[in-house]
Amino acid sequence: METLESLKRQIDTATDLSSVVTTMKTLAAVSIHQYEESVRAVREFNRTVEMGFQIVLREESVQAVKDDQIEQGGRTAAIVFGSDQGMCGQFNEDIASRYFEAHRNESQQNKDGDSAWIVFAVGHRVEGQLLDAGWSLEQTYDVPTSVSDVTNLVLEMLPAIENTRSKADVSRLLVFYNHRQSASSYDSKILQLLPLGRERLRRWREQPWDSRSLPTYATDRRQLLSRLVRQFLFVSLFQACAESLASENASRIAAMQAAEKNIEERLEELHGSFNQQRQSAITEELIDVVTGFEALKHGKSSP
Repeated sequence: METLESLKRQIDTATDLSSVVTTMKTLAAVSIHQYEESVRAVREFNRTVEMGFQIVLREESVQAVKDDQIEQGGRTAAIVFGSDQGMCGQFNEDIASRYFEAHRNESQQNKDGDSAWIVFAVGHRVEGQLLDAGWSLEQTYDVPTSVSDVTNLVLEMLPAIENTRSKADVSRLLVFYNHRQSASSYDSKILQLLPLGRERLRRWREQPWDSRSLPTYATDRRQLLSRLVRQFLFVSLFQACAESLASENASRIAAMQAAEKNIEERLEELHGSFNQQRQSAITEELIDVVTGFEALKHGKSSP
């Protein structure tokens, strides 16, 4: 049976853990807010990029865009966003499973095509999931820890993507990331960034213009279009990364809530055992006092 001192130490440890869990929940909630604010801001910028496409495509037909930006004809590159840190439940397992499922389905449908996807991982824990499944990775990036780091990550990734596209005949770029649904839940998504596709370009081209005056430009059209594609990739990758980070923190909140519940249950058990032990100790002391008193009483009454 555990002593009162041992139970007291366990209660103190569990109480400290409860405080840590509460702090982690608070930090995760603050992080979610910051990343969601950045997503809202980048959506406004994305609208500007779409308007740029709209102006260029009004004067140049969709067919004038390079074939590799419209239709798929080469290999596939995939970017999988995961985490570097733990305590986020099945976050990495879920997005890795989504990637495996997508690749398996395509391999079954396109048995004659090139099934060797080129994979970039963001996060060393999801990297482990992919490596354990037998995948070799083109490159692994650290997960950003702030909004400004998201920008730096995307700026680092873009040249690597362009280099892979030119050297490995890549025409399709897929992004796998977790998207937050509620304060503590998410779902796994696939986003196709390239090729742009005729339907997407046509949708941009035919959007209603909000002003009576149309802007013009002096830059070469193809050069401007190439820059717009780069900005589109930047915005899309930034948004996917920020949403993944918000989802990671949502998953962490869910994990912390489960830990909080377990700690509360454990504290209740420890307090119950402590109170029972203390009551038993008090009872034993009272019995000793009564027994001693009775012995003393009988001793005095003896002839």
